[in-house]
Amino acid sequence: MGIVVYLNDQFVSHSEARVSIFDHGYLFGDGIFETLRSYDGVIFKLPEHLNRLSDSARYMRIPLPLSMGDLEKVSYEALERSSLKDAYLRITLSRGVGTKGIDPDHCGVPTLSVIVKEVPRYPPECYTSGIQTKILSIRKLAEHSLSSRVKSCNYQTNILAKMELNQHGMIEGFLLNHEGFVAEGSVSNVFVIKNGTLLTPSLSCGCLEGITRNTVIELCSQELNLIVRQTRLAAYDLYTADECFVTNTIMEIIPVVGVNGWTIGQGKPGPITLGLSRLYKDLVKNKGY
Repeated sequence: MGIVVYLNDQFVSHSEARVSIFDHGYLFGDGIFETLRSYDGVIFKLPEHLNRLSDSARYMRIPLPLSMGDLEKVSYEALERSSLKDAYLRITLSRGVGTKGIDPDHCGVPTLSVIVKEVPRYPPECYTSGIQTKILSIRKLAEHSLSSRVKSCNYQTNILAKMELNQHGMIEGFLLNHEGFVAEGSVSNVFVIKNGTLLTPSLSCGCLEGITRNTVIELCSQELNLIVRQTRLAAYDLYTADECFVTNTIMEIIPVVGVNGWTIGQGKPGPITLGLSRLYKDLVKNKGY
């Protein structure tokens, strides 16, 4: 069936999906979202995604129109209606229509949508050969300005980062925080392997607590018996890494083989990254999540 849209208590065709121009999500980016993926009809880490959505909604004081149980049912119904087994899902919650400037107290019922469509694919060579990256010129806002724990619809920083990447023909790059330490990728979490230890920016550095990020940390510590450190990483740590990779729900695990012209490791996906990728594929194939 292809694209399926659930919008405010009903399923509608994607051509009929309409949101008011007075919705604060449209006017001000006042909303939150989650990006999910299904494998063979099972939504990967759905409870974890819904918990993060709930926490973000509570932080932003946007009431969720549905309970977590009902939202799970809607997500699976949307998936079933699409007839897709391996699918992309996006849940979006905006503050809704407002009548007085930016004041959230003048908004009515929040707008809730669920979209299901085919998974956007990265080129196969990203996984077999790795990708070149760069340190981006734009920086993450300080944690005391905008919380990185909220997956907000305000994506200005990430969009500007993507524009810079497009100019250089790259699919991913690294955002530094206001202190000059690595926070995350434009749409991913960042991992470095050095002397057999897995290193990743701590949450205090301004990275999103990614669902795939947490899964990778669990696999590395429990299956590969690697020491895992959530710490502060500088550009130096990227340049001198033995291996590097980035993760998110859609890309899964993509090896990084270069940054700013520096070659990482041997200039090809490293053995730990490849082994971790196999473990991850086994996990989703066997639905061991």
